[in-house]
Amino acid sequence: MSQIHPTAIIEDGAQLGADVAIGPYCSIGANVALGNGVVLHSHVVVAGRTSVGNNTQIFPFASIGHNPQDLKYDGEPSALEIGADNVIREHVTMNPGTQGGGMLTKIGDGCLFMIGAHVAHDCHIGDHVILVNNATLGGHVEIGEWAIIGGLSAVHQFVRIGRHAMVGGMSGVENDVIPYGSVFGNRAHLSGLNLVGLKRRGLSRDDIHDLRRAYRLIFAPEGTLQERLADVSDLFSGVEPVMEIVEFTGVDSSRSICQPLLEDAA
Repeated sequence: MSQIHPTAIIEDGAQLGADVAIGPYCSIGANVALGNGVVLHSHVVVAGRTSVGNNTQIFPFASIGHNPQDLKYDGEPSALEIGADNVIREHVTMNPGTQGGGMLTKIGDGCLFMIGAHVAHDCHIGDHVILVNNATLGGHVEIGEWAIIGGLSAVHQFVRIGRHAMVGGMSGVENDVIPYGSVFGNRAHLSGLNLVGLKRRGLSRDDIHDLRRAYRLIFAPEGTLQERLADVSDLFSGVEPVMEIVEFTGVDSSRSICQPLLEDAA
C-alpha cells in the first residue's frame, strides 16, 4: 500500500507505482513517473520529464529533474531517466538532457549518490556507480559500471570514465580515464590500476597480472600511443579486460586519455 503524506504536492498527470512512500512536503511534477516501491523522504522535489525506477530512495532536499544549467537550453522536452534500486542522498541535483546531447540524462541501476553530488545534463551513468559527497559531473560525462568518483571531485564536460575506474577525492578530471584505472590530483593523472576494486569485483589473479603488464606497455615512454596499443592488442588479444582498455583508448573522443606522470609510467 502506498503512503503519501498529506502535505505532499502531486500534480495531475504524475504516475505513481505500487507501494510508493512520499514524505512530508515533497513535490512531484505532472510529467514524473515513479516506479514501484520508490521512497521519497521529506522535502524532495522531482520535476520535468523524469522517471524513477523501482525501489529507488531519494532523501531530503534533493532536486531531481529541474531545467539544465546549460545556457543553450531552450525549453526543449528533454528527459531524465533514473534506474532501479538507486540511493540518492540529501541535496543531490540531477538535470535532464538537452538538444545538443541527445535529450537524455540516464542513470543506471544500483547506484549511490552521496550528499551534494551533481549530475549535469546529458550524462550517462552505468550500473553500481558511486558518487561520493559533493562529487560533480559536467555535461555529457559518461561513466561505466562500478566506477567510483571520490568526494569533492569535479569531472570536466564530455569526459569518459571507464568501468571499474577509481577517481580519488578532490581530483579535477579533465581527460578520459581508462577502464580499471585509478586517478587523482588537481588536474588528475593516472596513478595505476584500481587493484582494490579489481579484487572486490572478483577478477582472477591471471587477469590482474595481464592488466598490470598491459598497463606498463601502454604507458611506456617508447613509441606512439597508437603503436603501443597495437602491440598490446597483439599480445593480449584473448584477455577481455585488457582489450576493453585498448578499445576504450582507441575511441575517437573530444578529450585526451588521462596519462600517468613520467615517473609512474616507468
